[in-house]
Amino acid sequence: MRHPVSGHRPSDEGPPGPRLRSYSPDLTPPWKKPRTVPEIAAEPGLVVEEPGTGFCGAVIRCEAGTVTLEDRFGKHRVFPLQPGGFLLEGRTVTLVRPASGPVRPTRTASGSVAVPGARARVARAGRIYVEGRHDAELVEKVWGDDLRVEGVVVEYLAGVDDLPAVVERFAPGPDARLGVLVDHLVPGSKEWRIAQSVTSEHALVVGHPYIDVWEAVKPSSLGIAAWPRVPRGQDWKTGVCRALGWPDNTGAAWQGILARVRSYKDLEPELLGRVEELIDFVTAQP
Repeated sequence: MRHPVSGHRPSDEGPPGPRLRSYSPDLTPPWKKPRTVPEIAAEPGLVVEEPGTGFCGAVIRCEAGTVTLEDRFGKHRVFPLQPGGFLLEGRTVTLVRPASGPVRPTRTASGSVAVPGARARVARAGRIYVEGRHDAELVEKVWGDDLRVEGVVVEYLAGVDDLPAVVERFAPGPDARLGVLVDHLVPGSKEWRIAQSVTSEHALVVGHPYIDVWEAVKPSSLGIAAWPRVPRGQDWKTGVCRALGWPDNTGAAWQGILARVRSYKDLEPELLGRVEELIDFVTAQP
């Protein structure tokens, strides 16, 4: 008699055997398996932290077996490239030497993280005012990418004497903050007294100690030892051109200075901090 389903005779069937299963040779539970550490190309401008020392900086050079980082104060440190040797936004990563070829910048001229393909934001009601055209051009060159992403417009006053009237016309408020950058803002100066007259909580007046924004560019970036001292009573820019042997054309001299500014590293900290402070103030949420 055959089995009604298999068709085999009962005598052909042996005792039922155990069912065979296939097992993975790795019996380690998933939560005990080591996590994969991603490999990241050490592109110039990438900001990472070396956890052993706590040193945090941007990649400026990557050579065979080592990477050089620069922190916000311009200090350089060289570290070996080793598996899991760095932190990127809190994650452990392995830095590897980048492939050759053109590299897209990962940082803006101001040192901020670049946003490739970012479209300019619709302009805010808030504004940043600077004293003159040269100030505006310098801010645009270094912070232009950041300002467009944030939707902040920079305008210039053509002098600080009318600042109180300008602030009154602007009528700053919670949704329309006003930031002002003033040259030569030192205690006792004319600029200091004018700035003290602005009392709106929605307006912030800050400044740098230099007679003119030219001085906020590091002399080393221009190939000079120092900015010359110009006797009182003389036009400062004209005096600088004459002392340095530049053509007696301040407009042309400024364009030459501006051309040598490539990033925030070419500017003095006294200007950098004030511009960053104004951007933060204008873009703060009410």
